[in-house]
Amino acid sequence: MRGQWPGKAMTSAGQNLVGLDIGGTKCAVCLPDGPDGIREVAKFPTAGWPETLARLAAIVQDLGLSGPPVLGISAGTLKASEGLIDGAPNLPGWNDVPVVAYFRERLGGEAFLLNDAKAGALAEWRHGAGRGCRHMAFLTAGTGMGAGLILDGRLYLGTGNAGEVGHLRLAPDGPPGHGKFGAFEGFCSGGGIGRWAAEHLRGKGRAGGFDGEPPDRITGESVARAAERGDADAREILAASGQRLGEALAILVDLLGLERIILGSVYVRSRRWLEPAMREALTREALPAPLSACTILPAALGENIGHFAALAAARHGLRSDPSS
Repeated sequence: MRGQWPGKAMTSAGQNLVGLDIGGTKCAVCLPDGPDGIREVAKFPTAGWPETLARLAAIVQDLGLSGPPVLGISAGTLKASEGLIDGAPNLPGWNDVPVVAYFRERLGGEAFLLNDAKAGALAEWRHGAGRGCRHMAFLTAGTGMGAGLILDGRLYLGTGNAGEVGHLRLAPDGPPGHGKFGAFEGFCSGGGIGRWAAEHLRGKGRAGGFDGEPPDRITGESVARAAERGDADAREILAASGQRLGEALAILVDLLGLERIILGSVYVRSRRWLEPAMREALTREALPAPLSACTILPAALGENIGHFAALAAARHGLRSDPSS
């Protein structure tokens, strides 16, 4: 990414591509910069949906594009086939929000909506750690845990909800995540690790969090920082999380025969503390042949993945919609 740029974005096909990254804490508008680059136009805190969508539309209108925009929208929980954001836990109040219809009516042009995990998988496949492979999974491993699947060289959508790996139950009980106790998301997402850490510290009689925050404000990031400082409890939590991560990845390895699994935020930040237990669990749980064929890597696009993902949603929509 190369900073702010209030200019025009034209693909070789003449399309005015614009990416809208709608997250739980912030939104961003970005434009392509050549085949592998992005330029961020604006970023602002996410608010209620009417205010947020109006602000995004105004930013796009001010870009001075040569024609109607082609928008790629990356967001959380969706009814993608209906063009709606609905039920995203990190977007309270965003229920049945008609984002595709809103932008089409307000701006003209086209708009394509894609779940952030699926869009992130496309982004890492085209621009990041997934380049050159045909069978891969990208796991968000952020506040929640979702997956995007590239199978046989194309994004796998299933009935529209494929990739909800956070809902996999790994144990009869455990930190809550994705609506159930003992689920993959509860053990291995940033939010789940934070909740797990709070319970662990209460059991140890420790008051407050690792950075002095209240127990209900502990995050996977604060656990990672504590582990780097040498905190034994933080390292214990991350090692236990790594074991559960390996157990879940073994299911994907055996079931899908992947070339690569690419892991996002939590793994990028805490790989040192997660990986030994993850590798041990993988060796124990996965079949040797598919495991030997699969490489597990940290995501390469870092904090910019949401920007790349939004533009990937636009490009995917154009390829998938012959009428566009």
